[in-house]
Amino acid sequence: MHYGLTGNPTKSEIWSPVAQLIDWLSSQGLPFSVHTDLVEGLRARGQADAYPLDARDAVALTERADVLLSFGGDGTLLRVAHATGAHDTPVLGVNIGRLGFLADIEVEQLTKAVAAIEAGNYTVEERMVLEITGGPRTELAREWALNEFVIDRSGAAGLIHIEVEVDGVPLNTYWADGLIMATPTGSTAYSLSSGGPIIAPGVDAIILTPIAPHTLTVRPIVLPGTATITARVQDGDQPYVCATDGRSVLLEEHGLTFTVERAAHTVNLVKLPGQHFFKTLRTKLMWGRRPSDGFS
Repeated sequence: MHYGLTGNPTKSEIWSPVAQLIDWLSSQGLPFSVHTDLVEGLRARGQADAYPLDARDAVALTERADVLLSFGGDGTLLRVAHATGAHDTPVLGVNIGRLGFLADIEVEQLTKAVAAIEAGNYTVEERMVLEITGGPRTELAREWALNEFVIDRSGAAGLIHIEVEVDGVPLNTYWADGLIMATPTGSTAYSLSSGGPIIAPGVDAIILTPIAPHTLTVRPIVLPGTATITARVQDGDQPYVCATDGRSVLLEEHGLTFTVERAAHTVNLVKLPGQHFFKTLRTKLMWGRRPSDGFS
């Protein structure tokens, strides 16, 4: 296996584990390449002198590597996935964040994880991706999201009105702060914090979760993964935000229609023995804990 090392260079905690992994990979004779941002950071810290580093940008790193190792949190893994485009190179998330639903390998487990990959003792999960078309600008001409696509008010007072159809059939006009269209992967992200359901990754579904709806009878709904959703922002006098996996565009044009449906490609995640979505839920959300157990 050829490993591609990438991550979030703004996190001070990544440099020691990255340097240690480089040292270990070199001692094992395993080939690897390193993202240019990490190479520059290692050099600035005097940690890149012992080995010749194959520095590559995001796309070149993906094309070279058999497995990408993403150092950071879930946000870092999302950025890595988008920076490398719609490639199918599997990604292993190394958690240096807080929750870590996507980046679920801790740094202490890293060398054991690579050894398991070398032994072929791993699986690859294909995660559903949403494709978004529409909008007046090239940024939204054709986008995709691993977690969610969000239409949200920009912070100005007042609600926004979003007409939604599913497979050509009217569903609802949402009067709310916004609307989240999420994958099962994204069900534990913004949708969860807005009251949406948790969906296991293997479920073929799209979730619509309103953000602070004006009408209390409006609730999240789970749609088939084959659904085609059209969302139209009604005429109004305030700007609004459209965001794919947290990358936002401020829009002032109203009456725009966005189409959301399953994309042709997937994002592939490396999963190791002992890893399971339910285990992650129990650990990260502290399910099964009693108050007397404490929270440390």
